[in-house]
Amino acid sequence: MPEERARERRAAGGYGTIPPAGDPWLRPGLAVVLDMDGVIVDSNPVHREAWRVYNRRFGIETTEAMQQRMYGRRNDEIVRDFFGLRLSGDQVAAHGAAKERLYRELMRDAVARSLVPGVREFLERHAGLPAAVASNAEPANVEFVLGRAGLRPFFQAVVDGHQVERPKPAPDIYLRAAQLLRIAPADCIVFEDSFSGVEAARAAGARVVGIRTTHHNLPGAELCVDNFLSPELESWLRWQKPQV
Repeated sequence: MPEERARERRAAGGYGTIPPAGDPWLRPGLAVVLDMDGVIVDSNPVHREAWRVYNRRFGIETTEAMQQRMYGRRNDEIVRDFFGLRLSGDQVAAHGAAKERLYRELMRDAVARSLVPGVREFLERHAGLPAAVASNAEPANVEFVLGRAGLRPFFQAVVDGHQVERPKPAPDIYLRAAQLLRIAPADCIVFEDSFSGVEAARAAGARVVGIRTTHHNLPGAELCVDNFLSPELESWLRWQKPQV
């Protein structure tokens, strides 16, 4: 990122400095938009444990089917799924906040070693190019993960599930990210690990790369890779061109 932009960000109460970019794989005019859980950080095992421990406090045994339904959803949807539809909005919020406090306690010393392989290097390589996070995660979790990992400076925009009316699989969160980046959705390369996330990105008109941290096969993704070190990722990205 040019020093002028870095100074502007710091003056605006920004997030530190960004290391010099390497040889980017993406052409100018394209942007990257990353989901967080399962894409930036392989946190789903910790989320699973947090839900198991939290639910047990209320006499609920968390089945594998329940865990599978958790992936890619916003907390209010998960809480109502696990605790019932009759909860008030305040009760839903209280359950969600308590579970996420437990998650952050479990994750506090594990963020750095839980980063998806190659994600930091990928962001360093594309530093200064338009980049956003678009996650159904709770706002406190997004700031916690990006802050603990030292990745916040790489993103010009961060959109969480509470900033849009409809969470994934609706396209709203990716449309908002593209709007903030001032890039057409069709010129956004989205990285996703969940079925609902791929569906949301496709509905927004974006191009989708699936990350196989949560599911081995992600229908609808144009490319699926194990992580950001997968050699096929570079060649695929280098072929991508902005819309004319």
